[in-house]
Amino acid sequence: MATSKNIKNLSVLPNIGKTLVEKLIKVGITNAQELKETGSEKTILKIAASKDSGACINMLYALEGAIQGIRWHHLSNERKLDLKEFYRSMSMK
Repeated sequence: MATSKNIKNLSVLPNIGKTLVEKLIKVGITNAQELKETGSEKTILKIAASKDSGACINMLYALEGAIQGIRWHHLSNERKLDLKEFYRSMSMK
C-alpha cells in the first residue's frame, strides 16, 4: 500500500515524477532501495507486464538515471545503448 512516506522517498529521486511513482508502487517497488535492488531492466519488465503500463524507452532511461542518482540525459552513451538494446529485445517478445 502506498504511503506518503513511500511516495516522498521515490519522488526525491531524479527523473521520478508522480506518474512513475504510482507505477512503481503498483508493481511493488515502494522505496529507492527496492528500485536499486531490482534494477532498471527488471523494473521496466514489471511495469510493462502491468495493465496500462505506458512503458517506453524513456521510462527505462529515467529508471536507470534514478538508480544512478542522475538525470537520464547524463547517462553514458554506452549505458543508453545497452538499455536501448535491452528494450528492443523486450519489445520483440
